[in-house]
Amino acid sequence: MVTKLPKVDVVTVGVGWTGGIIAAELAKQGLKVVGLERGKPRSTDDFLMIHDEYRYAIRYELMQDTSKETITFRNKPNQRALPMRQLGSFLLGEGLGGAGVHWNGQNFRFLPYDFQIKSMTEEKYGANKVGADYTIQDWGITYEEMGPYFDKFEKTIGVSGEPSPLGGQRPDKYPTPPMKETVITKRFKDAAKKLGLNPYHLPSANLSETYKNPDGEQINACQYCGFCERFGCEYGAKTSPNVTVIPTAQKTGNFELRTHANVTRILHDGTKATAVRYVDVLTGEEFEQPAEMIALTSYVMNNTKLLLVSELGTPYDPNSGTGVIGKNYCYQILPGATGFFEKERFNTFMGAGALGATVDDYNGDFFDHSDLNFIHGGSISITQTGLRPIQNNAVPPDTPKWGPEFKDKSIHYYNRVLNIGSQGASMPFRHNFLDLDPTYKDAYGVPLLRLTYNFTEQDKNLYKYVAERSAEIMKEMGADEVVTSQTAENYNIVPYQTTHNTGGVIMGAEPETSAVNNYLQMWDAENVFVVGASAFAHNGGYNPTGTVGALAYRAAEGMLKYSKQGGSLV
Repeated sequence: MVTKLPKVDVVTVGVGWTGGIIAAELAKQGLKVVGLERGKPRSTDDFLMIHDEYRYAIRYELMQDTSKETITFRNKPNQRALPMRQLGSFLLGEGLGGAGVHWNGQNFRFLPYDFQIKSMTEEKYGANKVGADYTIQDWGITYEEMGPYFDKFEKTIGVSGEPSPLGGQRPDKYPTPPMKETVITKRFKDAAKKLGLNPYHLPSANLSETYKNPDGEQINACQYCGFCERFGCEYGAKTSPNVTVIPTAQKTGNFELRTHANVTRILHDGTKATAVRYVDVLTGEEFEQPAEMIALTSYVMNNTKLLLVSELGTPYDPNSGTGVIGKNYCYQILPGATGFFEKERFNTFMGAGALGATVDDYNGDFFDHSDLNFIHGGSISITQTGLRPIQNNAVPPDTPKWGPEFKDKSIHYYNRVLNIGSQGASMPFRHNFLDLDPTYKDAYGVPLLRLTYNFTEQDKNLYKYVAERSAEIMKEMGADEVVTSQTAENYNIVPYQTTHNTGGVIMGAEPETSAVNNYLQMWDAENVFVVGASAFAHNGGYNPTGTVGALAYRAAEGMLKYSKQGGSLV
């Protein structure tokens, strides 16, 4: 039997960056907010014994349990999809704070070009620059309109950095100075400058100094321990929702957090949502939580899945090109270059998640694409994240996989290898999409989400170009041997690549081509707001978190307006 609970103003489905921001902003204004998180509670106290590579980086302590819920995957619509039995290509976070706990901390603003990519591309290169099967579209908002929300997120999390010489305009500097300059970051910058490029320090949520944000929450200075990616921060120095927006929401007295609460369906009357149904994963009890407004603030995959399962919005059909839920799934490509040094040694085993330097010269439309068979590009960076001994053992590609020579070269190159990598933009393609799997179900009897995705010619051409530019920088850095990365012919769900999935519930200016408007309000259900990277109409050349955070503040503003006036906000 389902237990029906008293109605509240707002319920959030997921309590990470987006759910925490929505909760904090609306609870500060007096609205009663319930946050439903299907994982367990977490705080800095849980990470006091965090420096365990096997437990966290290999056994995925902070990640989703794929024996209970996963996705299915195929490359093409005519293939049978199979479940991802172990986390591979991307790592789906679970628990209070979500992926905001185990991220590295790179925090960029997407470029002005990203928000108006279709109109800017067609204006400069013509309507036929990309093929008809690439479903690129503008986001229904401009970089200039997004500026105040970027600024608010950066001040909330205390970003340490310096502005990009090429990026979009900023009203003022970052809240805290850049992280330390190291031998490795300086060498990258010097080489980039010699090639006529414009390097700068990565904007980092691993803070260079102790900082108190506008809500009064303190974020501590980074200790450069090297345990950021896949780990929580016991110092409270890698900004996370758990040390910023969630405590802010809790202090208002208007926010109730419920952990171990797995939402399985949105209840609605066809035009408005009325409640969410969730399962207490510890007891198996089912509950209905009514609310005036519902914010889907979980990960990309789950936001899309919930709408499809709940039959809210029109599912995307790749054959006709109609429908919007599941449309424009995008990933990222990761071109780069590895440099092997015979005589020089580097301390790559110390660092921080977002300690590094980058160039934007081959990102967005900062370079001429007239004679190139792709659009966009990627940021090219060197990062000193703190390599860990179990998962890092780089040797030249002609080295045997075992035996005396493998051992000798493993020892020799242990601290003589540097990597330059890029986050390459991903353009939406007609046959890359999300829908429900007709065969497989999760532990609660709900259909699994099915991912249909493969690399496109756009991906492969961009990859080759940016990888070659990365190799040029590595050669200028003085590497004795440079190995340029190569893209696979087909995407595979293993090994790990990046957790930067986007799309599925995309934003835009018209309901015919998008699921939500520029306040992240659903066209088909005015009291439902779908917040996160699921709203991205394509994926850019950066880590998505900064843009996710900015959109969450935009959505919070929209939800506050809706609470007062109702109706469509645009």
